Amino acid sequence: MTLNSQEQQRIKRLNEHMAGLLSIKQVAELMQVSERQVYRWKASYREKGVEAMAHKNRGKANPRRIPDPMREHIVQQAKGVYAGCNQHHLRDLLEEREGVMISRSSLRRILEEASILTPIPAPKLKHRLRRPRYRQEGQLVQIDASPHAWLQERGPRLSLVGGIDDATGKVVGAIFREHEDQHGYFQVIQQMVERYGRPLALYHDRHTMFPASDHHASQHESVEEQLRGTKTPTQLGRLFTQLRMTSIAARSPQAKGRIERLWGTFQNRLVSELRLAKACTLEEANAVLQEYLPRFNARFAIAAAESTVAWQAWPDELSSQDCFCLQEQRSVSNDNTISYKGQRIQLLPDEQRISWARCKVMVHEQFDGSIRIVYQGQSVPSRQAPPDPIHHRHQEPPQPSAAVEKTKAQPKKGHTPPANHPWRKRAVVSSRQ
Repeated sequence: MTLNSQEQQRIKRLNEHMAGLLSIKQVAELMQVSERQVYRWKASYREKGVEAMAHKNRGKANPRRIPDPMREHIVQQAKGVYAGCNQHHLRDLLEEREGVMISRSSLRRILEEASILTPIPAPKLKHRLRRPRYRQEGQLVQIDASPHAWLQERGPRLSLVGGIDDATGKVVGAIFREHEDQHGYFQVIQQMVERYGRPLALYHDRHTMFPASDHHASQHESVEEQLRGTKTPTQLGRLFTQLRMTSIAARSPQAKGRIERLWGTFQNRLVSELRLAKACTLEEANAVLQEYLPRFNARFAIAAAESTVAWQAWPDELSSQDCFCLQEQRSVSNDNTISYKGQRIQLLPDEQRISWARCKVMVHEQFDGSIRIVYQGQSVPSRQAPPDPIHHRHQEPPQPSAAVEKTKAQPKKGHTPPANHPWRKRAVVSSRQ
């Protein structure tokens, strides 16, 4: 039997007492126990020897220990179905799918005993300055996109576009796209506005599709924009202006660290959720995502410092159809047609105007592919114009044969006028006397 240092110290003091070197009172003071306890130790030591100093529960199994069959089941699931999940996520999955209630610390000990380490390496420590959260929900929303192998080897590589509220950590909108594009950001903002409202500000990176800062914009202005004194807004910039949302461009990924950490969490948890759901396509991934977001927010979102929210209601004078679309200006030709993305669109007369020639109209392209023509806020009836006539290229005439070419190459003989030709007669000049 192995004794710890404290138990060995008891035996040493009891031996010194039995040898007459220490009294019961001195042993009690040295061991910081009562004299009655020393008498108990002495009686047990005389009766059972060294074994009496060991704790009585030593070698016995804890009655509250997790049963071995459950331990084996957890290890089997961690190596099989839930392979690659971190410990926190594995605990949640065991509770939701298996009905196994276990603490994270107990799960960690079971996994360590089975030599199953967490897939997330410990980050290198760096000195960071904490930025306090915004105090109200809806004051600031961080938006970004994360290209990643979300479907692993089962499907194509996708980009996850999303937004997170700075005050609560709540994911206000997210969608999978084939790549990062303005269509994805339009859909995320539309999800956010329909569910919560308009935020006061949006925090984003310096991608060219976003409104840029004044210094960054001046470096990319065209000559026309510099002469005009204004810069043509991007599609997202126009949307921010319409919805009266402030645009803030971050100067580093660390500046918008909240959504960057969200991508790290999603790249571990959401990848496992997609794998368990056997999602292989873009549509299946979006279906799993919309089902997962409420569970994620219930698990990770926190309460804001202030109970009042800063979300703004939708303006009555705006139409969502006119906001969440791509808008471009076109000039109407004399035949009342415009050109848009390689196709001709015929504008039809209505009660407002008979002819639209030389008018400036706006083309609203919805994200379902439909097109609407707008003039001064009113829709213009239109249809597909007849295709332009096909102009055949001018073909060179066939080359003459060698015989004809040789005939043409021979010089013609000159014409010699006859002797009685008037040109041969000498002119007679009569002189007056």
